[in-house]
Amino acid sequence: MLTQDEALKLYKKRNAYLQGHFLLSSGLHSEFYLQSALVLQYPHDAWLLCSSIAEHFKDKEIDVVIAPAMGGILVSYDVARALGENIRSIFAERVDGKLTLRRGFSIDKNERVLVVEDVVTTGKSVRETLDVVKQYTNNIIGIGALVDRGGNFDPEDLDYFPLIKLNIENYEPDNCPLCKKGIPLEKPGSRFIKK
Repeated sequence: MLTQDEALKLYKKRNAYLQGHFLLSSGLHSEFYLQSALVLQYPHDAWLLCSSIAEHFKDKEIDVVIAPAMGGILVSYDVARALGENIRSIFAERVDGKLTLRRGFSIDKNERVLVVEDVVTTGKSVRETLDVVKQYTNNIIGIGALVDRGGNFDPEDLDYFPLIKLNIENYEPDNCPLCKKGIPLEKPGSRFIKK
């Protein structure tokens, strides 16, 4: 299992720990952005990161790993692969702005489910994914993430394991010092992509 320092070193090695002025999927602004796709494009790095999450949950008898699209899809796939031969990997995607299961995906009421995500800030996508799962079952075993940015996500009573836990300051758009300095805003996430 990778330590936090080893995992963060992978992000830095792949130039995936960015500094600038970013619009996060949560709508908040930040000076720092972790672009997991730049790390996950390397299958070996993806395996190292995701198998470390799987290691934390290896004794929990998981049946299904689910993530919100887009960022969590590869995380779900590799965590499920690391957990074992008969573990399914699925994802929820947005239809008219709301996460749902499509493509024939479903969850049996008796299946034990692990929710995963690449980067958690406020936890909005994770909560939405939990709501999707609860339409099928309450057997939610835990939540895994590559990175928790330190946005005060509260997993309630679920086992929550972020491989990397940071404390990055985020700003409301109306109170953003980067905006006040006139630094151009970048939108690297996928939630705001228009079709």
